Amino acid sequence: MDLITKGGPLMWLLLGCSIIAIAIFLERLFYFHRARIDVGDLMFGLRNLIKNKAYSEALSECAATPGPVARVIHSAIRRYSSTRTELKEIVQESGQLEVPKLEKHLSVLLTVAYIAPLIGLLGSVLGLVDTFVQINAVGGFATVSEISQGVYEALITSAAGLMVAIPAFVFYSHLRAYARNIMYDMESAGIEIVSAICDFRNAPTDIISIRPDVSDGGEGESRAE
Repeated sequence: MDLITKGGPLMWLLLGCSIIAIAIFLERLFYFHRARIDVGDLMFGLRNLIKNKAYSEALSECAATPGPVARVIHSAIRRYSSTRTELKEIVQESGQLEVPKLEKHLSVLLTVAYIAPLIGLLGSVLGLVDTFVQINAVGGFATVSEISQGVYEALITSAAGLMVAIPAFVFYSHLRAYARNIMYDMESAGIEIVSAICDFRNAPTDIISIRPDVSDGGEGESRAE
């Protein structure tokens, strides 16, 4: 608290930037943790369902799975009767809608990383100006200790700005890499689900259907008559 008081009013602004950066990092980290799923296990189960034409069960499985990857797959299965080209467009559009959700608040975090050093530099310049104004007010004479004290207080904001900017940029880089990995999962899952739908569309299923033979029944009745 003593450093904040010595650094001047801009130290409070830097403190606010640090709180914003930490809040965004924790919120995005929690979101990405929930959004990240085992795509391999999900696709293995969906391929079996699609192979057996169990599209309703596949949709229920996607709806019960959180995250953007499951939503992209869900959008394709809903239109399983569409052509391959149409399914690719559906997957691409659905993925594009998910990208802003993944990148939410990341631009704010990057802005904090960029402006924090500038705020610190501004605070240092203003502090030095104030120091020399005070020296000039007493006739331009000041001891070395007084000048060093003024420079020390002026440089506090520069140090604080770097202390805010460096972690903020590390947070941004980490979250950006996390978002890119999920985007890659969306793209690969979209390609795989389109291929599965198109490959299994006309293939025979593994489900055995037992239905009465209408033609035999009709013949039996005619024979009885």
